Amino acid sequence: MKTIDRIVEYVKRDGSATAKQLADLLEITTMGARLHLQALEEEGILQAFDVKAKVGRPSRHWALTQKGHQQFADRHADLAVQLLDAMEATVSREQLQAIIDVRHQANLKRYQNALLGCDSLEQKLQAITTLREQEGYMATLQADNDSYLLLEHHCPICRAAERQPLLCQSEIQLFKTLLGDDYLVERTAHIIAGERRCAYRISHR
Repeated sequence: MKTIDRIVEYVKRDGSATAKQLADLLEITTMGARLHLQALEEEGILQAFDVKAKVGRPSRHWALTQKGHQQFADRHADLAVQLLDAMEATVSREQLQAIIDVRHQANLKRYQNALLGCDSLEQKLQAITTLREQEGYMATLQADNDSYLLLEHHCPICRAAERQPLLCQSEIQLFKTLLGDDYLVERTAHIIAGERRCAYRISHR
């Protein structure tokens, strides 16, 4: 992967980054990282902003612009939206729900097979995170006191989900079914709502 692509992916995952952080990650000089950042800013991919420090000068961070986020758009987004439009024009809401349920059941079976042999909550969540990463969600898992955070920094079905919210409902229901009634699954951030990532908090009831 090219250095410039690695920078964009890192900023996508982390929300923002400084030239020093990227230099350390990529093992290049801070000046080299800054030149890449400035080039991406000129292309409209990144935008810079300053964060005040308790002591000393503010630190400069870079984050993705709307154009930058679009670099990760699903190649099949237009087709998915067109198919949804066609279905909504020809079938009832109940029939559309049935179609989405078929997709849900297929995903559920595939995930359940991947979770075979996972005994602990952490093992199950690690397996789910791996699957989501493979599917293009740029997923990461974080322990947070007595709970876990499943973070998805990209949504490959975003445009389709904007068109049909039933898809988002299916996503969170998938996690709830996989983990069972002993665990509470809450969506605490949502890309569709304009936030930079989707976040799910998983905790014991």
